[in-house]
Amino acid sequence: MKNSEIRFFLEECKYRILDKQLIKKWLSEAIILENKTLDYINIIICTDNYLYELNQKYLAHDTFTDIITFDFSEGNILLGEIYISIDRIKENARMFNVAVKDELHRVMVHGVLHLCGYKDKTKKDKEQMTIKEDIYLSKRTGKLCVTA
Repeated sequence: MKNSEIRFFLEECKYRILDKQLIKKWLSEAIILENKTLDYINIIICTDNYLYELNQKYLAHDTFTDIITFDFSEGNILLGEIYISIDRIKENARMFNVAVKDELHRVMVHGVLHLCGYKDKTKKDKEQMTIKEDIYLSKRTGKLCVTA
């Protein structure tokens, strides 16, 4: 059996993610608490333009977004790719007056929750997703940090 893993990649941007092992541990614990099993998740940090092109090509959406999650899961076994625009993260952090690392962590766990089966298209689903994000954000260790 291959090792389950969360991996980080950069596309068209320079961004330094610190404490990768702590982030992996935190997200893996969230997956376990959701009664899922991790196979692999690739988290790709990219630019607005890179994510915009994916949004147009694969979802036929003509908008910028902070995240796109491609779910290849099989039953309770999580497999997927989470693309995150660092440009949107920085802008949203300014808009919501939160630290960039906190906004990035929120979006990371948001993508993981999508892989766990949570939706966010309706108001009720969005509320449930936000509650779950808040729960898992509260479970981070104080040492988690991400810097540009």
